[in-house]
Amino acid sequence: MSAVERLAHHQAWSGPVLTELKEWIEQQFARRQVEPNSALGQALRYVLKHWDGLTRFLSVANAPLDNNLAERALKRAVLLRKNSLFYKTEHGAMVGAILLSLIETCRLNGVSAWAYLVALLRQRGVARKNPGAFLPWNYARGEPVEAAEAVGRAA
Repeated sequence: MSAVERLAHHQAWSGPVLTELKEWIEQQFARRQVEPNSALGQALRYVLKHWDGLTRFLSVANAPLDNNLAERALKRAVLLRKNSLFYKTEHGAMVGAILLSLIETCRLNGVSAWAYLVALLRQRGVARKNPGAFLPWNYARGEPVEAAEAVGRAA
């Protein structure tokens, strides 16, 4: 389905169910069938507090139903934070953070992090003269090769 068709589908099928759910939650509090400070009451209050964000997919075409993509992107950073406790020095932790950033940027740009880092080391002189060509997204397009050839012609 296209984004507009998916939005119409969600509005037709999910919209009424969610409207009914919201009414039911509000009735639970109005009829005092749920203690607001109980675990269930806190969960229901959370749903009501975040209702607009939780139901955004009913009003915005192409809005995701979940945040799994964002959660996966944060997972590596959370693991780095946890593992950083075991670095011997603050400088070592900083180097680890830089490497994680490079590796993740390579992954997002479809570049082999190993090949990229090896190319940086092998062509460090060229990379210093033309660092923009060695950014992972430019590396994926072959700009370091062009930069190395240009430096070779200039020499």
